Order: sequence, then C-alpha cells, then structure tokens
Amino acid sequence: MNEEAVQALIENNPKLKRDKEKLLALKPGFFCIHRSWGFGKIQSYEEADNRIIIDFEDKPGHSMDPAFCVNTMEVLPQDHILSRSKTEEEEIKTMVSKKPADLIFEILEKLPKQTGSTQEIERVLKILLGEVKAKKWWTAAKKHVAQDSRIGMPVRRTDPYFIREEPVNREDEVFDAYFKTNAAGRKLRLVEELISVCETNDAVKVHLSELIEDFSKFIAETHQLDLLERLHAAWVRDDVLTILDRETNVAPIPDELVAQAPALDELANELPGPYQTKLLELVERTHPEAWTKIILDLFKNSRGKFTTESINYLYSRSPVDEIKKTLERWLVEQNLKSPVLTWIIKNRNSRKFSKIIHDLINPRLFLAVLYAIDYEALQTAGTRRVPLADLLSDDQELIGDLMAEADPETARDLANSLLMNQGFEDLTKKSILARVIKIFPAVQSLVDTSGETKEGDNLFVSQASFDGRKNEYDELVKKKIPENKKAIAEAREHGDLKENSEYKMARQDQATLMARKGHLEKDLALAQITDFTEAPTEVVGIGSTVDLEHGSTGEATTYHLLGAWDSDPDENILSYKTPLAQKLLGEEAGAVVEVEVAGNSQTWKLKSISRYVDR
Repeated sequence: MNEEAVQALIENNPKLKRDKEKLLALKPGFFCIHRSWGFGKIQSYEEADNRIIIDFEDKPGHSMDPAFCVNTMEVLPQDHILSRSKTEEEEIKTMVSKKPADLIFEILEKLPKQTGSTQEIERVLKILLGEVKAKKWWTAAKKHVAQDSRIGMPVRRTDPYFIREEPVNREDEVFDAYFKTNAAGRKLRLVEELISVCETNDAVKVHLSELIEDFSKFIAETHQLDLLERLHAAWVRDDVLTILDRETNVAPIPDELVAQAPALDELANELPGPYQTKLLELVERTHPEAWTKIILDLFKNSRGKFTTESINYLYSRSPVDEIKKTLERWLVEQNLKSPVLTWIIKNRNSRKFSKIIHDLINPRLFLAVLYAIDYEALQTAGTRRVPLADLLSDDQELIGDLMAEADPETARDLANSLLMNQGFEDLTKKSILARVIKIFPAVQSLVDTSGETKEGDNLFVSQASFDGRKNEYDELVKKKIPENKKAIAEAREHGDLKENSEYKMARQDQATLMARKGHLEKDLALAQITDFTEAPTEVVGIGSTVDLEHGSTGEATTYHLLGAWDSDPDENILSYKTPLAQKLLGEEAGAVVEVEVAGNSQTWKLKSISRYVDR
C-alpha cells in the first residue's frame, strides 16, 4: 500500500492512525505470517475494493480488508529467513543441512531484542521445514547451537535463547554455571555436557580437572540424590576420572550402590540409556558365575529401552541355548510380560535373533499375549490403550504367524480367550477375530447370534423390571467385575498359571460375569418400557388379563400377560415371551390353544379378556 492509499484509509477510520507504519508495510512482493492462514506472499492491493490479495500456501489469491488484517498479520523483512527461503532457496537448504547454528542465529536476529523462546523458534521452523521434520531437526540442532559462542542457551526451560553481545565459549559458560548452582540434577547435567564435547576439545579437560574434586565431594555428601541418581552421578564422576587418567576407586563406588538397591530391575529400567550397559557390565563383573541368570531375570521384568539393551547384552555374551531354553520355559509358565512379548513379536523375522525366537512363534505365544493384554488392562485405570493390544491389531501378518501350527480345537480356545479379553475395544476384537476365522472358519460359530432374542426385536418391559435389570447391570460393572479383576491380578501374582487353582477359578468367574454383562447389555438395548395402558380388549395383547379353562380338567385359571421380565408364578403373572402367552397373543375370546409343556400337550380355552391396568 502506498502513502496515499493508507491516508485515505485513516481518514475513513481515524483509529487506524496508530497502525500507519504497519499499513505502509503491506507492500506487494513481501512475505507475511497471518495468525490464522499462516505463511503467504502479498500479491497486490486493489484500491477500488480496498482489498489486499495474498497468496497463502493453502489459500492462494485470498482477499482481505487491510483494516482487519493489520493487527493479525506480521509482514516479514526481505532478509528474514522465511522470506529468503523463497528467494534464496538453495542457500537456506544448505544452512538447514550443514549450518544449523547459523540458521538459529538468523532467526534470533529478527526477533525483538534478538531474544526468542523455544516456542518462537519452533514457530518459524514449522513454517520453514514442516511440523514433523521441524521437530526432529530442532532436537538434533540444539547440540550445535549449544556449541556456538554467539548464542546464549536457556538455563531453565522457561528461559529464552539469545544473541550475545560478545561471543562466549560454551565450555566456559558451562563451567561457570556448574559452580553457580547448588541443584544436584543441574550439576550432573552440566558435567555430562562437558564430557560430551571432551573428545573434540582438549581444553575441556582443564575444566574437568578443576571441578572433579568438588563434584566427587558433592556426590558423597549431598542429600538431594536418591539411590538411582547417586549411581548415575557416580558413573559420570568415574567417566571424568577416566578422561583425566585418574583412579576410579572413589566412594561412593557404583558396585556398592547397586548392592543397596532393593529391586535391581527397577533400578535398571530407570537408568539413562548409556548407563544401563554399565549396570549390565557391573553385574557380569561382580557375579561371574550367575550373571547370565541375573540378567535374564532383569530382561524378564524389563521395560522401555532396557528390554532391548539387556537382550542384546545377553545375546552377545551368553550361550544361545540357555537364552532359548529360558524363553521357552517362561512361555510354558505363561508369565511373560508385555515388554518382552512386544520385543519377541517385533523381532520374529530378525535374522540376528532367529535362533532364540523362531520356535516361540506358536499358538502358546498367542495365549501369552492375550494373558498379558488382559493383565495390563486389569492394572490400567480408565480407558488408556494397551500398546500390546494395538500391536496385535496393527500387525496384519501376526495372527497368521501365531496360528500356523494351531489345530481347530486350539483355535477355538484362543478365539474364546479373545472374546473374554478386556484389553480390546469391540471393533478391534472383531477385526482380530475375523483374521482367526479366515484361517479356521469353524470358529465363526462362537460369534453367531443364537440368543433367545433375534437382533432387531424389541423387548416390552415394565418400568420396575427395567430398573431391576439396570441395577443388576450397574452392580456387575461397578462392583463385581472390578472385584473379579482384582482377584485375577492377585491370583496371577502367585506364579505358574498352569497349577494356579485360584487363578483358574477367578478366570471362570470372569467368563460368567462377562457373559452376563453381555446378555444384560443386549437386553437393555432392546428394552422398550411400557405401562400396559395400550393393551387391547378385543384380542389378547401384552398387558391383557385372560381367564382360561383347562381342556381336560375344566379347571379355571386367570393369568396376567405382562412384560418380558415380569414373570411371577405366585401372582399368576406370565411373561409375554412364555410359550402359553405366545400362543394366546392375538386370539379372541372363545379360541382354543394347544401348548406343549415338558413333553405333554395341553389345551386351554380362552373364556374372556380384560386389561391388567383396569383391575
């Protein structure tokens, strides 16, 4: 926009006077970022219509009123990194791939006071690289930025990045920061940062030699560190001593700290990745005769990165047969947990591990997976997804691999276990079951609808009987099933599931409870509440009172035909779903009906019809 056009806008709307400079910046050819539309390029100003035409990436040729967009859009200078990404494309690509610190420096240069938060930097990177690539690039770039003497790093997460007035050596800055802080965790991270650049910067050794005495004393005396953190810190200290060619036998000694751990597997799982290997090496060094068994037990109870770390360590040092036999024994005992099962499934086609995994891919592993999913679902509050269940669902070839050696009876048992499993959403369960049925069509009989009520039929019920069923369902869901979940979890902790009678009984109870839950859900979904006031008087209907005469004895009996769940023999109330009621429905007075009861045929004459509500 030119001066004349801007002045005309201000005359029509005096409030725009304060935004004059922003309006003058709206020039064709300049790039911009709009709060809603994102990155774009100003193409023209249509003075007759008072509209700015902007090509946004997802909305080319978009027309906007300058008065409305002036405060929701930032016009970028031509030397801004985003502008240059369009005018100097190759140069910016080189910067992205080879000079990440230079790129961040240029972003900061254009921010107010040459200071920017992580969020402000990420906003530019997402436009420049795309959201997915920007996240990965920024994670990798931070290491290079930290080593750039021109850029100041945030001390805390909420602190900004900034351009220094004078370049400062990052190692010197870290060294100074170490002595300024009393926070144990921060001291530890700062020493690790110095170690990370030691290989490429010999001058860092001077800093390490100056702080190692203080760091060693701090680790030994501070009360800020728990056992895990103290072990981590002791290994970092030993790394520094090794770099300085000094003796590492300094208290606290890692071996002694590990010996204090009440649960070694918990310690292993929580350690940072590089130090998990150190722990495994320590176990091997301190238990030369039993280390394989100890690490196998750690692997069995592992999670996260430690699962892969521990099995890789074992596989490279232990006899393959011992690992294989142990895995096979665990599979027979059915006490494998999700992380190990996940590792087995994901590596089933691995050449490296084929010797120990190949024979595990069988129906028994499928059952172990279902047990583990069910167990994890029992332990999970709310509706959080079970990762192993997602893996079973997402891996399209897995069911076929697991069922390759199954017979029809085994397939039916597995399908039944799947149906009873609480770790899947209904659609996921049906999808997995369909894959089983594709291999073993006979399993279809498990899911065929063969209930008393055909799908789509309504069940006419009284309000009282509906409330009774609803209360039963609520008690089942809120009390009985949770109690059963707890019983299964407790019984499972007792060990070998094959010989665990408590676990088997709890699972049998579970099958009964889940079957009843399914039946009630189906019935309640079909229930239609009625007060029986629409019962007819000319023919028998739901809500009728009928006077009957027994065909052979002449005995007179009165019955009330009410809702599906209202049967009460003591009060002569029959559900309209009973055989006699079904024969009477729609009949007029004087009709004779024949009913078979317990193999005997009985005839009844319908003497009269009235309405139950008119009694």
